[in-house]
Amino acid sequence: MLPFLIPLAVAALIVAMGTALMVRRDRRRMSVHLDTLPMDSAVIEGIRAGRRSARAYRNQFGHEHG
Repeated sequence: MLPFLIPLAVAALIVAMGTALMVRRDRRRMSVHLDTLPMDSAVIEGIRAGRRSARAYRNQFGHEHG
């Protein structure tokens, strides 16, 4: 029985290590890809408009110090 279990355990270990390696590579590739996407000019303008309106609101109504 033992001669059968050792190769089975080795095969399971090889499959598990290969799967872990592929998952890790895929996650790394995905995060790098999302970070390097160029930002659309409309998105940048939307962020700027939001900051401008927040600043105008703060200047109009003031802000509380706590």
